[in-house]
Amino acid sequence: MPASRPYIIGLTGGIGCGKSEAAAYLASLGAVHIDADELSHELTAPNGEALPAIREIFGDGVFFEDGRLDRVALGNIVFTSEPHRRALEGIIHPLVQKNTLKLIDEAGARGDRVVVLNVPLLYETGMDVLCDETWTVCADPETQLERVMARGFTEEEARARISSQMSPEERQARSQRVIRTDRSIEKTRAELGQLYAQAVRKAEVKNEE
Repeated sequence: MPASRPYIIGLTGGIGCGKSEAAAYLASLGAVHIDADELSHELTAPNGEALPAIREIFGDGVFFEDGRLDRVALGNIVFTSEPHRRALEGIIHPLVQKNTLKLIDEAGARGDRVVVLNVPLLYETGMDVLCDETWTVCADPETQLERVMARGFTEEEARARISSQMSPEERQARSQRVIRTDRSIEKTRAELGQLYAQAVRKAEVKNEE
């Protein structure tokens, strides 16, 4: 019997809006979680597939002497310069998409029903075309800024990272579901649980067709 294609949820949202927490909870309910940030980190880890192209474009200044990528140095460049950010995205995104498709195929071969693609730049990279539906997690601007700064960024650095992404209004307008995370975790999880149960039912219907 040929492998079925899983029902794919695209999960997105701005930095500090709670994507990873939402995706982890969905995984605890049974979804397969594919994290674009994790794939990106693998590509830029020691001996990662993206490192030669990054060195070619950005030079030795974004690397430590032992060959590891200096993520802080690279971040200081790409989050203050749109051309440099686009250049980095041109390296990373095609590789992330290639590895994502491989993982989706593997999930289908195993018979997994629902896959959650956790992709910060879901719409910007066009990966929403892979999805059966898309969900955006969001928080009010003050909460978002506080969360990003809690990661160790200055207010200026946090604002630069937030402003480098698609506006919340555009992201929400393009999504089928908008889930707020600036409330109790119990309420957020309750909504995620209901939406996931609906997605499982949709997956079952899809595979019966």
